[in-house]
Amino acid sequence: MKAMLVRSPRPVDDRPLEPVELPTPQPGPGEILIAVHACGVCHTDLHIVEGELPPHKSPVVPGHQIVGRVEAVGEGVREHRVGDRVGVPWLWRTDGTCRYCRRGQENLCEHAQFTGYDVDGGFAEYALAPAAFAYKLPAGIDELAVAPLLCAGIIGYRCLRLAGVVDGCYQSVGRVEGLPGDAVTDLGRGVAGQPGSTRMPGGEPCRLGLFGFGAAAHIATQVAGYLGWEVYVFTRNEEHRALARRLGAVWAGAAGEPPGGHPDVRLNAAVIFAPAGGLVIDALKATDKGGIVAMGGIYSTPIPPIEYPLIYDERIVRSVANSTRQDARELLEIAAEIPVQTEVQVFPLEQANEALLALKESRIRGAAVLRIATAPAAPGGS
Repeated sequence: MKAMLVRSPRPVDDRPLEPVELPTPQPGPGEILIAVHACGVCHTDLHIVEGELPPHKSPVVPGHQIVGRVEAVGEGVREHRVGDRVGVPWLWRTDGTCRYCRRGQENLCEHAQFTGYDVDGGFAEYALAPAAFAYKLPAGIDELAVAPLLCAGIIGYRCLRLAGVVDGCYQSVGRVEGLPGDAVTDLGRGVAGQPGSTRMPGGEPCRLGLFGFGAAAHIATQVAGYLGWEVYVFTRNEEHRALARRLGAVWAGAAGEPPGGHPDVRLNAAVIFAPAGGLVIDALKATDKGGIVAMGGIYSTPIPPIEYPLIYDERIVRSVANSTRQDARELLEIAAEIPVQTEVQVFPLEQANEALLALKESRIRGAAVLRIATAPAAPGGS
């Protein structure tokens, strides 16, 4: 099978991904073999290829937003049949027995394996996945457009959950994930592009800030707007600002500016998607008392010293680590409800280096997706 392999991490300018022919893998017990039709490209792939994340498997085929069809099933597989369309995200497998798995925090599993990092991923014509960690895709969904949901969408959704957006405006320290917040939501759902139906008890709208506007943020904007939040986007790129406004953000500007351009407007929650630790300071300055700042990246530059008054008023800074199968199921469900629009820029498999370089240089509008040569062309995906 054709694949793009990284033998040793180095800058993407040096074209570290090498086109190779590898044996087609065979599924073991509980596994499925997937004929890959599309694979999203994200910053985690960039961090792996350039060595900002320490190598786990070397050489390795990157790629962890896999969309394709089941080609073969291993012994004991009941969840999927040959021909099913499936998606495979970053979380490839957990042990199911460690203390984190036992208490429902499989994203923190001590022995988790990750797609395209611990095992070969989707920058190839075929990929293996445990059947229990692959997800059936709704009929008729565009395979190219759904690929970004499998990492950018899922991790973005978990960021929204841990920042209090899914369950309401968090306004007290120590609130447990999954419990309702203090917000009041009219009719249970907002309307995408028409924020303001989720409000604080005093009547003010719940406000969310997104710092960085790549693949995850452009999906999170739509989900948060659908849940009734006002979304404020902070990004340097004017094209990204225009896209944010088109997808429902009420305002888009640069980091360091006050939300909406008004110093009296405060955020109830913020999510940082750009891998820049300095944005934590900007986010805290823009966040109201009792608010949450969630860091959504797997990698970040160092966070500068935080002056105590920035966090004294019960503001919370927290990281977001990986995701769970529940996150994936819920995101795919709500994405179909909205429905989420994904802006994709399509590259052929052999141009994976070019896709990563464009991502590094912020030249991707929305999300980058590799189309595998054997995949059927899907209307509206490019």
